[in-house]
Amino acid sequence: MPLASRVGVTTATAGYAASSLAAYRAAGQLASPRGDRAFAVANGLFLSAAVSHLSSWPRTTRAGLPWLVECEGLEGRLMGPYNALLYVSAAAAVGGFMENRRAWAWFLLTPVIVVPLLRRETPREFQRLLDQAADRPRWWNRRLAARTRRPVDSR
Repeated sequence: MPLASRVGVTTATAGYAASSLAAYRAAGQLASPRGDRAFAVANGLFLSAAVSHLSSWPRTTRAGLPWLVECEGLEGRLMGPYNALLYVSAAAAVGGFMENRRAWAWFLLTPVIVVPLLRRETPREFQRLLDQAADRPRWWNRRLAARTRRPVDSR
């Protein structure tokens, strides 16, 4: 969840949900073509998050698709729901694109720009979380305490 390590999981989740809802409501009130572009960029951002996760963390393949085996300190039985969430988000973004094909260039351009930025920042942010876990082991990310100071494997 964006900003969870800085403001806490509950606050970050509420903020993400509220900002997503606000963005979609605002885009829905804009006339075409401006509203189409706003929806396309929003869907492109959601797709970018899924693609950057699926390409930044250790993975295997299942049914020919990337399947994360570890992400942000999560592993084991938690990875099934985590992967499902990523794929549902990606499918919803593509579904939004299919509904709003008039702004296809904006939808495709957004991940081209955003995915490399997210991939570049992922190892840095994860290392920051590991450092935070070492300094504040009772904070929300205590699942990272066992991994502190270990470099990120970004395949």
